[in-house]
Amino acid sequence: MSKELNEVKELAKQLTPEEQLQLIAYLTQRLQRCEIKRKPSRNLMEFAGIAPNLMGGMDAQEYVTRIRRGEFPDLEIAEKQLGKEE
Repeated sequence: MSKELNEVKELAKQLTPEEQLQLIAYLTQRLQRCEIKRKPSRNLMEFAGIAPNLMGGMDAQEYVTRIRRGEFPDLEIAEKQLGKEE
């Protein structure tokens, strides 16, 4: 949240309820004249292959299950990767 927004919110707390409603009406009217640009939606397939082999070929569900059990499959993966480099 910006510094300016925090300042406005603090000032709004000092207004009477009637003044707060007037402020809301003002902002609403102002925003109705604005065009709000939405971020373009992304296709999930754009992310395919973005980070391959992070789990060393291990099934994602198995990885999560093992982490929850207190096992550390990420260490095994790192060891496998070191072995490939040598």
